[in-house]
Amino acid sequence: MVLSEVGIIADILWHQIPIHHKNVELGDFVVMPNHIHGILIIDKHLNNANVDNVETGHALSLPTEIIQKPGLQRFQNIGKNTISSIVGSYKSAVTKHANRLGYPHQWQKLFYDNIIRNNNDYQKISDYIVSNPENWAKDKFKTEET
Repeated sequence: MVLSEVGIIADILWHQIPIHHKNVELGDFVVMPNHIHGILIIDKHLNNANVDNVETGHALSLPTEIIQKPGLQRFQNIGKNTISSIVGSYKSAVTKHANRLGYPHQWQKLFYDNIIRNNNDYQKISDYIVSNPENWAKDKFKTEET
């Protein structure tokens, strides 16, 4: 991939995530013309997380009792060092720097996450990320501009 100006910012700031979140290691990552793919490896012991209960913070992975009463939890701060807070901070930083430099940029509002629970899943996702640039010509989100 030949990175745009915003793509360069996105790449640089992705690699700075562990500086700001000490419990995070980075797996494979790629900047595409209109999206990114990346693996965040969370050290649950540094985060004091329950090893048996990994959550992403998204509504679809929240406990049933919270989903049934979404108004109670909708805007609650889900905490520091969650996937949602890390990705939100990253997207905010990229947007801030792109805007400061005068580059047009807008993220999609949500992001897709997946909890990787074993080595086979990790390898499949890692292979997908690494091969994504090769498959760009066939990507369903490719447009005339990208």
